[in-house]
Amino acid sequence: MNNFLPGLYIVSTPIGNLEDITIRAIGTLKNVDLVLAEDTRKSKILFKKHAITTSLKSYHINNEHRVVNLYVASLVDGKKIALVSDAGTPSISDPGFLLIRESIKKNIEIICLPGATALIPALVMRGLPSERFVFEGFLPRKKGRKSRLKELAIEKRTVILYESPLRIKKTLEDLKDVFGPDREISFSREISKIYEETYRGTIGDAIVDLRDKRPKGEFVICIDKVH
Repeated sequence: MNNFLPGLYIVSTPIGNLEDITIRAIGTLKNVDLVLAEDTRKSKILFKKHAITTSLKSYHINNEHRVVNLYVASLVDGKKIALVSDAGTPSISDPGFLLIRESIKKNIEIICLPGATALIPALVMRGLPSERFVFEGFLPRKKGRKSRLKELAIEKRTVILYESPLRIKKTLEDLKDVFGPDREISFSREISKIYEETYRGTIGDAIVDLRDKRPKGEFVICIDKVH
């Protein structure tokens, strides 16, 4: 297929189940000149599932400043390049912003394909008001963490956070300290996978629920608005 325009294609990939990818995304990944992947090992699994043979190159937080100009130059030369992350949509708590920004500066066409992201299923499954919400991604680990939490504690919209299994218990303790133990909360993990799980309750009860568990999988936390 040669009707793909030159440019940078932002392609969402499954957050768990490898079948959660659009027909358009598969076609794009098969027909671009190159795919930049956050982790080529994970992308190869997806590529094998859908018979995608396009060349893969690594593009991640540790090398993007070093290689971004190389790929922008290829785009200027008329190449068709796709960007994918490990899971979900590039640039949403994943690499991508820098390449997109630098490409825009060079008037390169940006084509963003809609697709998977973890925050929307987690919000919908929680059953909290979803007409207004704020997505904060990952909280600062140290500097600015407490002040950010204080800002969010008085937020009049549902708050959505991402957290790793290594830090989920500490984050829940921090939420309890600032939001109080009785604020309604949910967390979802392993969305679309075999062991998908959503907890619904208070922050205090969530801490108890995880106390004797070894958390696995990235967590999406939804916190009820202040009333």
